[in-house]
Amino acid sequence: MEPGNITRISKFLLLGFSGRPELQPLIFGLFLSMYLITVFGNLLIILAVSSDSHLHTSMYFFLANLSFVDICFTSTTVPKMLWNIQTQTKVITYEDCITQMNFFIIFSGLDIYLLAVMAYDRFVAICHPLHYKVIMNPWLCGLLVLVSWITSVLHSLLQTSMVLQLSFCTEVEIPHFFCELNQMIQLACSDTFLNNVVMYFAAMLLAGGPLAGILYSYSKIVSTIIGISSAQGKYKAFSTCASHLLVVSLFFCTSLGVYLSSAATQSSHSSATASVMYTVVTPMLNPFIYSLRNKDLKVVLKRIIWISLM
Repeated sequence: MEPGNITRISKFLLLGFSGRPELQPLIFGLFLSMYLITVFGNLLIILAVSSDSHLHTSMYFFLANLSFVDICFTSTTVPKMLWNIQTQTKVITYEDCITQMNFFIIFSGLDIYLLAVMAYDRFVAICHPLHYKVIMNPWLCGLLVLVSWITSVLHSLLQTSMVLQLSFCTEVEIPHFFCELNQMIQLACSDTFLNNVVMYFAAMLLAGGPLAGILYSYSKIVSTIIGISSAQGKYKAFSTCASHLLVVSLFFCTSLGVYLSSAATQSSHSSATASVMYTVVTPMLNPFIYSLRNKDLKVVLKRIIWISLM
């Protein structure tokens, strides 16, 4: 198409999950419940870590940051979907779509980097316990979180600036419940070769790198646990990283499953439904996973809930 014939559209249509009106109240209630549980649960984790001095360690510092990111991660997509259902509209403006995509890339990236940082923290705690407090000092913890933010923001700015160069020739229907990068690139009517190259290269580098770090950390953790002579020592060592390992498995297995299945079936509606697992369900489950397997955190949370009910 000639550049002169291309006009920038002002809005997109988010098709969501179902066009059947009778299902909209059920979808609205389900996602509103999951969103409220996610926000409330993660806020409790943040409040618990900040209010109790016994939890002022690197492990809980990273956990509080992950809870904050999970709230933001879910808040980039679910409120807009709920608003569209409530107002019975599917419209999202071009500017809002780009903004939503930008923040989604930032917080999804932060989720990945923080999970990798937490894996490194567990690696140091189990494999180098005598040097743990020296290595994982407050300065290094703050630096790791800062680098995660900077990397995620720069990656998002790169992807967003490249999408801004694309043209969409007609009123575009997005078969998803949010503006996702891959969907935006697929729906563009201008040349997207460079966008695809950058997107897949960044995915391999910025997601594959942390995943490789997580796998390496846990390979060392497992070999260290195997070398522990007592069964009680093995259980104690494993229990310190079991929650994190479960969260990592949930996030990466669901997100990889979404993109592998969508690539195989080319079904955008199936991809949208599967995306709920890592964009909504996993952030909702994280507070339960960490609190139910952590004695110190459970004690603080029970005290907070008891005080609030008094």
